[in-house]
Order: sequence, then structure tokens, then C-alpha cells
Amino acid sequence: MIITLLTDFGLSDYYVGSMKGVILSINPGIQIVDITHDICSRNVEQAAFVLKRAYSYFPNGTIHIIVVDPGVGSERSILAVQTDRHIFLAPDNGVLKYIFNTHPEAAVFQVTNTSTFLENVSRTFHGRDIFASVAAHLTKGFKIETLGKPFREYIVGGIKHPIKEPGGISGEIIYIDKFGNGVTNIEEVTLMDQKKIQVRFKSQILKGLCKTYTDVPAGEILALIGSGRTLEISARGASASDKIGLQVGDKVTVTFD
Repeated sequence: MIITLLTDFGLSDYYVGSMKGVILSINPGIQIVDITHDICSRNVEQAAFVLKRAYSYFPNGTIHIIVVDPGVGSERSILAVQTDRHIFLAPDNGVLKYIFNTHPEAAVFQVTNTSTFLENVSRTFHGRDIFASVAAHLTKGFKIETLGKPFREYIVGGIKHPIKEPGGISGEIIYIDKFGNGVTNIEEVTLMDQKKIQVRFKSQILKGLCKTYTDVPAGEILALIGSGRTLEISARGASASDKIGLQVGDKVTVTFD
């Protein structure tokens, strides 16, 4: 069985290592996979997007721990969510919004069974003392419904959808990756069968979509469909974010001629 970890802890402190230690102490045979620990501190939106792009590539039965938790130690709930293939453990702060959107049938439980926690739970490190311990117990045969009661008052979280307009579609940058590519919420399927496309953002107008970065000269801005099958704004061999100041929330409009 696999447990994945997605946090904003970074790797310079002991936090990630101690979470893994808890898991392996309870079940030494478990496989732990790091999705990332480089989420910007307390950036729930970024964590939600990264989870969306990663979780579906894992096998059935995978348990995903998401700890980007600005409200740690407060009255916020801890959620255990079961879909048809996976289990998710996360704070109730909207970080699972894409999971809820894709899996409206998901069973949601409020984690309250302290027998699956470590003793002496820290108010500032639930990742180690609750999330890691609960996940490891699930791999040892604990049923998700034993973690707490079904929960319906969870935060669903808002998703920004593109807007169809006469002759086109309007969306925005929702994520900027390590390479400075601006990922939009405009999906490839909405652009299919359109022979002439113009992409407008900031003061830029791009005619047509490129297939690869090498379709333009070095340093030039381009638009293409990225690995997540959504429209992306990029620069060949450079950061589009640095080059033209792309930011999350910037409007992007596609017009069809």
C-alpha cells in the first residue's frame, strides 16, 4: 500500500522526516511517496491544484495526506474522504475542492477517533501526531468509518471556471509552475476544432497555439497545451512569469476567428 505526502514543510526541517517515522513505526512495510513539500507556506490554493494534477496517477487504495494547514490547532475539522479509488486525509480548509468537484459521490468523515492519534498531540504539528498516525492505522486494517462520523458541513471550496463568450472563452492563470509557465483554467477540449485562435493576456496577443516550446525562437512567448491538457502561457528557455510579469489571477482570453 502507498501513502503520499503533500505539504508546505520544505525539506530543511525535521517535519517531513518525523511524519515518515511515525508511519513506518506503525507499519514498516508501507511505501511512502513525496508528491511535494515545496508548496508555498500556507498556500491552500496551490496545494489544491498540485493534488488535482497528481493524485489520479496513483494506484487504487493509495492514501493521500495533505498538510497545508494555516488553521492547525484551531477548531477546524480534519477530514477523511473516500472516493472510488483513493483516501484523502486533509484539514477542512478547501484544499480538497478539486476532489469534491470530481467525486461528488465521495464519503466524507470528520476525524475524531483519538485512538488513532499519537499520545500528547501537539497543537502545532497535526501532520505528525494525527495525519501520519491515522494514515498508518488505515493501512493496518482500520476502516475509514471508524475514524469518526459522516460529515456534511465541510468546506467545499470554490473553483474558478472559464466563461464562454460569443466567439471565444475567457479564463485566468490559476497556477505558475517552477519554470514560470502560467497554467490557465481553459481546457484543451474547449479549443478543439477551432482552426484560428488568438490568445490575449496583459498586453500580449498570440496567434495560434504551438505544439512544443521549440516552435518559437529562444526567449519568445508562446501559448500551448500543457501536460495537464489546459492552455499554458510559456517562454522558450525562459520564465514567462519573470519575462512578462505573469501572476495567478491574470485574465486570459481566447478568441475564435
